Amino acid sequence: MPAHPTACLALADGTLFYGRGFGATGETTAELCFNTAMSGYQEIMTDPSYAGQIVTFTFPHIGNVGVNPEDDETASPVAAGMVVKWDPTDPSNWRAAGPLGDWLARTGRIGIGALDTRRLTRAIRQQGAPHVSLAHDPEGKFDIERLVAEARGFPGLEGLDLAKDVTCAQSYRWDEMRWAWPEGYTRRAAPGRKVVAIDYGAKRNILRCLASAGCDVTVLPATATAEDVLAQNPEGVFLSNGPGDPAATGAYAVPMIREVLERTDIPVFGICLGHQMLALALGAETVKMNHGHHGANHPVKDLETGKVEITSMNHGFTVDSQTLPEGVIETHVSLFDGSNCGIRLADRPVFSVQYHPEASPGPQDSYYLFERFAGAIAAHG
Repeated sequence: MPAHPTACLALADGTLFYGRGFGATGETTAELCFNTAMSGYQEIMTDPSYAGQIVTFTFPHIGNVGVNPEDDETASPVAAGMVVKWDPTDPSNWRAAGPLGDWLARTGRIGIGALDTRRLTRAIRQQGAPHVSLAHDPEGKFDIERLVAEARGFPGLEGLDLAKDVTCAQSYRWDEMRWAWPEGYTRRAAPGRKVVAIDYGAKRNILRCLASAGCDVTVLPATATAEDVLAQNPEGVFLSNGPGDPAATGAYAVPMIREVLERTDIPVFGICLGHQMLALALGAETVKMNHGHHGANHPVKDLETGKVEITSMNHGFTVDSQTLPEGVIETHVSLFDGSNCGIRLADRPVFSVQYHPEASPGPQDSYYLFERFAGAIAAHG
């Protein structure tokens, strides 16, 4: 612990962690999770699926490659704050456009360093994702009683629809493809298969993967109706990742998905929250996990091929595989805890996965799923 703490992390049970603050000053209250990825902290902080959460990074070298506009998954950070082991160093990377701390300060996000992240991670694993308050004050003045009270008063993510807070305000077209050396991001010029992507908190790299797989993508807000979707005359529908309680978002998303499935037989592909939305629409249920899955090293088994993929994950809720109805096949499971990681309809090109095949950050074992979706559209049409 530094001689003069400038940041404090207060857990709802009264446990306190002191450290050095960086980024913005002030206070924020959220659920605390941990992420085991060894790279991609900027992508993680800008992933809309982290709305309402503060991220503890278990890998100690956070900030050493700085930040740059190309790695943003959305316009600005969505995660409420970050917790790291060592203070971020000056960036040392040819792509860096600035240091992590300056970026966080400019975008209003708080960071705390010089903190025992191993102890904190063990606490999260043993007790579940806690509610916390994070404060950064250069003078080191903290109202501990108030911080703990605010943590205890945080309502939590259960029952909370956060997709409506991070979705797009209006529809738009997307044609940018995956980053490739030496051109960087390029735009799709050739005509593609017409896909409607429902934005529950979509990451840019997911949309880039769809474009690279041959899709002409139109993005619609999370609250889009079946009429809105079908008015685009899509050849396929994609359901994106996103934050919050799937049951809450499902209040408006599930009726839309069910109607689309009833009125058309086009391929449907879902990722993360989109996977959970599809499962709910097909009659399954979702449950809150103890501490969720957040990282880029999660082994998932394809039950139909026997293949094991190392995947990137970010979710605090899961589909209860015991509630999957007849005709819905479980296709993937986590080798960490056996939880559901994929489903498909037995007789139609409708499928989804819990993990993130766009791999930003993470391994690229699962990119084939975008090609499978594009192939299903081609075969259908």
